[in-house]
Amino acid sequence: MLSSISLERNLQISGMILIFGLVVEGLCLLGRGPISFLVFTGLGMLALLLGIACYLLALVRSGSGGA
Repeated sequence: MLSSISLERNLQISGMILIFGLVVEGLCLLGRGPISFLVFTGLGMLALLLGIACYLLALVRSGSGGA
């Protein structure tokens, strides 16, 4: 393999995406109006779902094949 990303690095990436989503959602709670809600549901939820998917994918990829 050319370069394999370790489990720890994948978990760090997914954690950063999750934190970004939580920060976006927290900031949107301070805003008012429909744009704040659209950013909350669009960008915030997308980041959370992407972070969860990256986390689960990292766990699945890290499983040993010969066990």
